[in-house]
Amino acid sequence: MKIGVPKEIKQDEYRVAITPAGVREMLEHGHEVYVESAAGEGSAISDLEYEAQGATVLADAAAVFEVAEMILHVKELQAAEIEMLQPHHLLFTYLHLAPDPEQTRALCASGATCVAYETVEDSAGRLPLLAPMSEIAGRIATQAGAFMLEKPMGGRGILLGGTPGVAAANVVVIGGGVVGTNAAFIAMGMAADVFILDRSIDRLRELDLHYAREASTVYSTSLAVEELLPKADLVIGAVLVHGARAPFVIKREQLGLMKPGAVLVDVAIDQGGCFETSRPTTHRDPVFEVDGIIHYCVANMPGAVPVTATHSLTNATLPYALSLADHGLGGAVHRDPGLRPGINVANGVVTHQGVAEGVGADFVPPEEALGWS
Repeated sequence: MKIGVPKEIKQDEYRVAITPAGVREMLEHGHEVYVESAAGEGSAISDLEYEAQGATVLADAAAVFEVAEMILHVKELQAAEIEMLQPHHLLFTYLHLAPDPEQTRALCASGATCVAYETVEDSAGRLPLLAPMSEIAGRIATQAGAFMLEKPMGGRGILLGGTPGVAAANVVVIGGGVVGTNAAFIAMGMAADVFILDRSIDRLRELDLHYAREASTVYSTSLAVEELLPKADLVIGAVLVHGARAPFVIKREQLGLMKPGAVLVDVAIDQGGCFETSRPTTHRDPVFEVDGIIHYCVANMPGAVPVTATHSLTNATLPYALSLADHGLGGAVHRDPGLRPGINVANGVVTHQGVAEGVGADFVPPEEALGWS
């Protein structure tokens, strides 16, 4: 199969969808890899490093799309890229379509088959291709929140870990999954007082045992959130519903419960955000203020650490990309049924239930859309 890797053009996105090691693996399986010139520069990977492993470097994205059968990407395609997408293409990338009807309609119109990293599942129902970026985003969330709490950034002017004789900041993490666990881990490492909320008692029990009471675990209810907000200095929203739009866990009227200059970090912004007042921001312009509360809602947090993120992402996606290239989509799904929920759009229709509900489209099972028996 001919694999195309265009350069990411989303603002402040420096990751690339494959490393030279990944190229080597693809070639050893008999595939061809075409990489757009300078695609790896943001991740400190040169064209020469790709060429040394057998990739063909092409001048621009148009040339990559023209020759490729499967497009490997990191973030959602931008409008100019979707225009180059053809019905024969298999797109493998993060999509986050549930809160994005415009992108969903454009992908449907292209006729391409689009498989989303974030809805591929493993045998236990976990999200193996979302996990590595969730780990990074969770860690960045605490770092960014700590920085935004500084007075010059608009925050309260509080040090996360306090000092001897001065209390540490209170960090509230809503969601005990991969993002929340990593956010809490960094917050504890910075000596903050940490509260982790989740709706799974089993998960709270695991966290309680794992952190040996370094953090307080709280069953998540609307009342529990409201009771914690007045004491919170930093709130990290880490709520995820597989493939669907994130629910609001903090409404606008609840901001009035918080201290002026407190910080909200919304890691669920790719899925529409879990705070009612959230809207996507960028690394260049990361925050805004609503009712005296600082909001950090960068939609591609791992893009800030591309050297780490690119290698972490390829480690996770490469086995799936190899399976798709070796066996085609149908063969790969037969071998690994967890790829099936990754199929979000195919042959002009939406093929994931959560996405269909999020964008108000009809849901068509992938087997029907692709004509599988």
